[in-house]
Amino acid sequence: MKTKKILSSTILAIALFTGINSFAQNVVEVAVSSADHTTLVAAVKAGSLVETLSGAGPFTVFAPTNTAFANLPKGTLETLLEPANLTTLQGILTYHVVAGNIDSKAVVAAITAGKGKAVLKTVQGGVLTASLKGKNVVITDEKGGVATVTAVDLKGSNGVIHVIDTVLMHK
Repeated sequence: MKTKKILSSTILAIALFTGINSFAQNVVEVAVSSADHTTLVAAVKAGSLVETLSGAGPFTVFAPTNTAFANLPKGTLETLLEPANLTTLQGILTYHVVAGNIDSKAVVAAITAGKGKAVLKTVQGGVLTASLKGKNVVITDEKGGVATVTAVDLKGSNGVIHVIDTVLMHK
């Protein structure tokens, strides 16, 4: 019994000291640790939003993958990353963020309560509409673009990330 207790304590200590516990990481650090979100992380850095998104939150981030950014029209990402387009980039990135810690169960519950749709107000000030397409949650932006949620509930110390397959655009 004593050996099990020591072993459990040792494993917990190793996890805490090596950063295995994802709750020790904020949403930005969780994204940084993902090979599928290097473009998003570069955009967050270029948009001077690291400090904001590392703050207390809580935040719900709909995080586009590298492939989602690659599917933007040719030259769009490069243009957005130029210092002259900082405000536009910040608007697009904050359009992917909702205040609060909304896990996947809460998203589905809101869709059910809304009779098939849940309207989510973004930090940018726009709205996203969540709905179900079969068993998948889809997010529709203000321009009619649709992103499918491909991974859910990547938890950080200041919120949660849901991975999406399309970059969302506000009006």
